[in-house]
Amino acid sequence: MKELLFANWHVMRWVRLAFALFLFTQAYTLRDWMFIAFGVFFFLQAILNLGCSSNGCTIPKQ
Repeated sequence: MKELLFANWHVMRWVRLAFALFLFTQAYTLRDWMFIAFGVFFFLQAILNLGCSSNGCTIPKQ
């Protein structure tokens, strides 16, 4: 679990983390709490390295 959290940080993980933090601050400043759900979605994608990267979700040709 420790390796999953601290290894393989590429640009898209940083972008997802930055976008999640942006959504959290927008939820707080605008008092629009729906942003928290989207922020949690992107935060979990960044922390757990989930989601499709380049050719990550393609179907193998076998």
